[in-house]
Amino acid sequence: MTSAPHEDDVATRLDRLPFTPKLGRVLTGSGLGWALDAMDVGLISFIIAALGVQWQLGKEELGLISSVGFVGMAVGASLGGLLADKFGRRQVFAVTLLVYGLATGASALVGGLALLLVLRFIVGLGLGSELPVASTYVSEFAPARIRGRVVVFLEAFWAVGWLAAAVIGVFVVPSSPDGWRWAFALGAIPAAYALIVRWGLPESARWLESRGRHAEADLIVRQFEVSAKGRTVPVAALPAPAKPRESIRGRLRALFAPEFRGRTLSLWIVWFCVNFSYYGAFIWIPSLLVAQGYTLVKSFEFTLIITLAQLPGYAVAAWLIEVWGRRITLSVFLVGSAVSAVLYGTAGDPTGIIIAGMLLSFFNLGAWGALYAVSPETYPTSLRATGSGWAAGVGRIASIVAPLVVPWVLGWGSVPILFVVFAVFFAIAALAAWGLSDLRGRALDNR
Repeated sequence: MTSAPHEDDVATRLDRLPFTPKLGRVLTGSGLGWALDAMDVGLISFIIAALGVQWQLGKEELGLISSVGFVGMAVGASLGGLLADKFGRRQVFAVTLLVYGLATGASALVGGLALLLVLRFIVGLGLGSELPVASTYVSEFAPARIRGRVVVFLEAFWAVGWLAAAVIGVFVVPSSPDGWRWAFALGAIPAAYALIVRWGLPESARWLESRGRHAEADLIVRQFEVSAKGRTVPVAALPAPAKPRESIRGRLRALFAPEFRGRTLSLWIVWFCVNFSYYGAFIWIPSLLVAQGYTLVKSFEFTLIITLAQLPGYAVAAWLIEVWGRRITLSVFLVGSAVSAVLYGTAGDPTGIIIAGMLLSFFNLGAWGALYAVSPETYPTSLRATGSGWAAGVGRIASIVAPLVVPWVLGWGSVPILFVVFAVFFAIAALAAWGLSDLRGRALDNR
């Protein structure tokens, strides 16, 4: 069927709706997958601290365990976006959950470093593919006037998952010599959740319409309209969607077309710098605390307290992103991250470490929320997942490098110098944020 069975297009009808229970289910269903992602990424920071003691691994080997997962995430992010633009958001979302859930569960059985590295790469493939696809998926259902806030709320599930990882790190990992194995076993939950995603969530109506599947798109939007119980707001009609770019090469070339070149470069710089500082700091915080003389349990407890500040960071970013807009919210939180990094690096007592660490969590995770909100808005529907995925893939290059750079910087300098380096990267990202588009309250490009 080539003609839409409704007088308005999908984008106009979705933008007309309020926040409905149906949208709430899409947000929660995607958010739970997001939280499970965060739990896996967070767990590795606690597990490498335990393995460093149990397997007597050096900082370089621990950095390799962290980095190989990010190698997989870089590949996964690049491929996941391309696949989601071709085969659909929901399908790729479900498959990625299955892949990294099974690989994480299998990690509980490893007996040496080599096999663990292989499995961490596979985990990274799934994780890297899932994150940009999920943010694209949710942004395509959210009405324009609250889209940024909804995507920040999606990203806030990251804090829930990281808190779960911290709780597991405090109570499970140190509980026995096999505590880290039980932590990996809990990380297999996403494999089961993938079935819920596959059958319980709808495909993106915008994507369906862009592929000419108008009847299916109409049916999904009708379900959202029924959920709204007649509540709507007026919006301007959008142009009809254009024919999608079919070839992978064509979609990649389009990212650097004159219309998108500046946005793409700015987005890649922000993603690279934020990944470098975030993963360089947060993956290593438990191990750095142990190296500073704190016990394994005490360092995990500090990390749990620091992680609590992520939730208010997301909440404030979610409010400001629809008040200030995307660019200024992102840049302010990045500047706050830079200042907090310097404070953390120079903190010398437990109170100072916790306060500075909480500030770093607050500002850095608020910045992440804003970044995930602005990334899908940068491109039209036919390029949205590809553009978001490749930006995330470039960012993952930094997350590969950062855990390997940390031991080198510590050997050459000190913890204060390390966190000054992180602050510089946050500052560069804050400047690059001003090259991004700001679609606060405006409809997504439906081409």
